[in-house]
Amino acid sequence: MKRLLLLAAFLLLHVFETRADEPTDIIVYGGTSAGVTSAVQAARMGKRVTIVEPGKHLGGMSASGLGMTDNGSTDTIGGLAREFYQRVYLHYTEPTSWKTGTREEFLNWLPKIWGVDGKRMEEIKSQFLFEPSAAEKVFNDMAREAGVQVVFNERLDLKNGVRRDGPRITSIVMESGREFKATMFIDATYEGDLMAKAGVKYIVGREPNSQYEESLNGAFPFTPAPFPKVSPYVVAGDPKSGLLPRVEAKPPGPKGTGDHRVQAYNFRISLTDVPENRVPLTKPPSYNPLDYELLARHIATMKNVRPGPRKHAAIGLRGNGGDLGINFELVPNRKTDSNCGSEFGSDMYGASYDWPEADYAKRQEIWELHKNYTLGLLWFLATDPRLPQEVRDEMQCWGLPKDEFTDNSHFPFQLYVREARRMISDYVVTEHDAKGARTAEDGVAIGSYPLDSHGVTLYIDEKGVLHRERGFFVGSKSFPISYRAIRPRAEECTNLLVPGCLSSSHAAYGSIRMEPVFMMLGQAAATAASLAIEQKTAIQEVPYAKLRERLLADKQILDRPARTTTSAPDTAAASAPEAELAADLQVLAKKDLITSPDYWLKHAVKGERCEGEKVGPLLLGMARTLGDASTHQEAVALLAQKKVLSSTDFWEANAVPGKSVPGSYMRLVLRGFASRVK
Repeated sequence: MKRLLLLAAFLLLHVFETRADEPTDIIVYGGTSAGVTSAVQAARMGKRVTIVEPGKHLGGMSASGLGMTDNGSTDTIGGLAREFYQRVYLHYTEPTSWKTGTREEFLNWLPKIWGVDGKRMEEIKSQFLFEPSAAEKVFNDMAREAGVQVVFNERLDLKNGVRRDGPRITSIVMESGREFKATMFIDATYEGDLMAKAGVKYIVGREPNSQYEESLNGAFPFTPAPFPKVSPYVVAGDPKSGLLPRVEAKPPGPKGTGDHRVQAYNFRISLTDVPENRVPLTKPPSYNPLDYELLARHIATMKNVRPGPRKHAAIGLRGNGGDLGINFELVPNRKTDSNCGSEFGSDMYGASYDWPEADYAKRQEIWELHKNYTLGLLWFLATDPRLPQEVRDEMQCWGLPKDEFTDNSHFPFQLYVREARRMISDYVVTEHDAKGARTAEDGVAIGSYPLDSHGVTLYIDEKGVLHRERGFFVGSKSFPISYRAIRPRAEECTNLLVPGCLSSSHAAYGSIRMEPVFMMLGQAAATAASLAIEQKTAIQEVPYAKLRERLLADKQILDRPARTTTSAPDTAAASAPEAELAADLQVLAKKDLITSPDYWLKHAVKGERCEGEKVGPLLLGMARTLGDASTHQEAVALLAQKKVLSSTDFWEANAVPGKSVPGSYMRLVLRGFASRVK
């Protein structure tokens, strides 16, 4: 019997591989979220399609720990992206999906996690918070139901992997020697390997601001953050001892100049404190305490370092109220999507620079470097004697979930490659698109998330003071993403689409690089590829009118919704009863955040306005309970990053003396922040 089962498995695999290697209509290289939506859309349009995935999982970051979706305006998410989040919602309506707690308990937590309205989630029947395994299941189901062929563990030959006939790709060849022929190709990877090896022009790093007349590109988009109390040297205060890991000996170039640097990567680690599902933290073999020395010294300058309260979702490790190293944002079943939580947290400055154009061996080395650094960070937080005992005790309650990433030692398979190569095509999306100064007339998806880039560099100045070159988090408007931005120039390639490493400046990519947008662009790419096959034409010749018609028929959203900005809501939510606001103001008063509850009770209501000279200091106080902020701009940026504010532009401009803020807006902020700190 065993021999028969092995024979049957061999025959099934053989049949599958034979079908996969036959000429097909569309090859999707990369099984990311964009890769899955590309393939599903092509299959639903009647095309033979194969995903060729270098690893062994579908879903990319959405299935590898990024369960707190960066979604911008949910009103802009349509098509297969919306279907994905609707399927996630349906998954969690099943009682069997809940191993810890219940759905009702989770819905009650939502306002205390990100201020998410559980009722709103029920209304739109879409869920944007999920476990990695749930996301992977949904992606697998979508691909299987559509009849998509999937080939795992096949990587493009980076030296001779693209075969062409003039401007057309005829086939791609893997390291194993396998060749995949197709009429159309889609590069859905985070790195853009197929795009690059096909001879398409691209860029890595930051353009100078002058190139596209931007303000957020190049070096130093904002004033760097100095840390005069944190020595950057191996022996504190001794320059002769050398610099600590990842600290550069001099600043990047002058403000606004372009360079090769790439924003920091990390792993979106999944943790749990459920004992029966927890793998205890262990010391990684390559643990180097110096990797965390900056964090240790930074913590030594902080006050009130402690565990966060365990009530609801406000958990984790905090100093001055801010997260230490990583954050602990809950997704279902008492698991986390833990992102970088501080200046010296899980973002690994400088380690990402070589990733975009590295070969596989070098990328594996960088991947292992990030993994060991992340596991070491957890170990540091759990054991280092310089941390208060109660903080170490809290951290030891957490571990990797036994039921996640079961074939990878419970560790995420995908490094968070926030940015790598970016194509240069006939239309380069810039911050002018995101801010509404320019509008593409051939949009195939809508971007709506704020312009968001993580930090890039740690360095010392001429006086030996440590600085962090900050990224940016700036409000944007909902904006259409041009079809021309996801396909190359005609002279370079006529049958390739690139929904991930699309044609965008570094500044604009900060908004575009979110998973829902990738999914929508994947669907658009497959729609264009399918139409090009049907019309026997180059992708550059696909009529936009036909493309738009099909995308709209498939529920893609192509026009800005009524709410167009992530800076501030256009309409306020219905006012809560006065008693509820009064109770929230008491909470904030006990935290010494406000001294005159009566003022806010009178003015934080619809139809009234709150003076900017009062709002600004309040926001600064709120920000200082979440992290380091010394200026109004820093406070607004931090509060927007923590989702206390919807974005930055509105609050930077109006929460200042001489200006004012609608009372209904302040009501939302006060109520949401009170829920967070209760």
